[in-house]
Amino acid sequence: MSADFLSWLQLEQTPGVGAGTAYKLLRTFGLPQQIFASSYEQLTTVVTPRIAKALLQPPSVTLLALFEKTQNWCQQPQNQIITLADDRYPRSLLEIADPPILLYVKGRIELLSAPGVGVVGSRNATLQGLRNAEQFSEALSQAGLTISSGLAAGIDAAAHQGALRGRGATIAVIGTGADIVYPAKNHQLAHTISGKGCIVSEYSLGTPAIAANFPRRNRIISGLALGVLVVEAAVQSGSLITARMAAEQGRDIFAIPGSIHSPLSKGNHQLIKQGAKLVESAQDILEELQVAFPPQKSVKLLADTDLCHIEKTAPGLLAKITYEPTPLDLLVQYSGLDIASLSAHLLDLELAGRVEALPGALYRRLV
Repeated sequence: MSADFLSWLQLEQTPGVGAGTAYKLLRTFGLPQQIFASSYEQLTTVVTPRIAKALLQPPSVTLLALFEKTQNWCQQPQNQIITLADDRYPRSLLEIADPPILLYVKGRIELLSAPGVGVVGSRNATLQGLRNAEQFSEALSQAGLTISSGLAAGIDAAAHQGALRGRGATIAVIGTGADIVYPAKNHQLAHTISGKGCIVSEYSLGTPAIAANFPRRNRIISGLALGVLVVEAAVQSGSLITARMAAEQGRDIFAIPGSIHSPLSKGNHQLIKQGAKLVESAQDILEELQVAFPPQKSVKLLADTDLCHIEKTAPGLLAKITYEPTPLDLLVQYSGLDIASLSAHLLDLELAGRVEALPGALYRRLV
């Protein structure tokens, strides 16, 4: 890692210089070395006097320590940093308004330039939402697309897990330094992704989880993708921020519809009203993106013998459970079973992946 990189790192670390300001400076003056060689008068034609003064300061002890730390990180297998001037910088990110000036990459760097789909949704997803995220992501990955998401709990993690089962792999765009895993419970998932896919961050090493960084990282999720799939989203959610950024970047937006009674479907329905493409299967997305749909693997949700057993002891029970949340006491009336027997059958159906138990003694059918 050369002194050239030190100037890139210094630009990134200069107070008041974000991605947008850095991009304006680079377009005006050229490489970072040329920015730092410019005069105060020249700099103030692009930035404020305060930022111009900050740019003229020599590298600090803190910056030099970070430079050394970054050098050590890059010596580890699979760790790389690419700048805006690097030939490996993904062209899709160059199309957005404020591309990151540095990308810290852990894993397969070539995935950043592969065609893909961003998959986002709620951290507090329903079981059906998690299943949708996994199944859509696996199918899209099996078709050769790379799935980008944010490594958060809920939909993000399910999307990564589904994508890893396909052949297209996955990208985790994180809102911390590339040497930090957040949330900590996704540590094993992050390790798997760094081996089979890649983890990417625009933030310098050691950057902790700061709330403001996560909405900004969403522009990278959408920027890397041909389109963005919103699986589940409340009306006020980060997923809708990602969808808005995707629209501004000219990407396709896809949304899975849900129950009119579910708060986690209202954001999706709002997107559909605004022009997002309603999708019911991964094939809908592949057709829109003009990607060939691969042969599907058969999915066995419930053994026939188990289903027959439930049908014998509780005829028609599954048919009586709708896709809308239904109270347990109403299911007692519909089925004619006592609450103990009904609860036992519902547990069997839940373990088999046919029914989801919701808070408040509510149940709904999944498939």
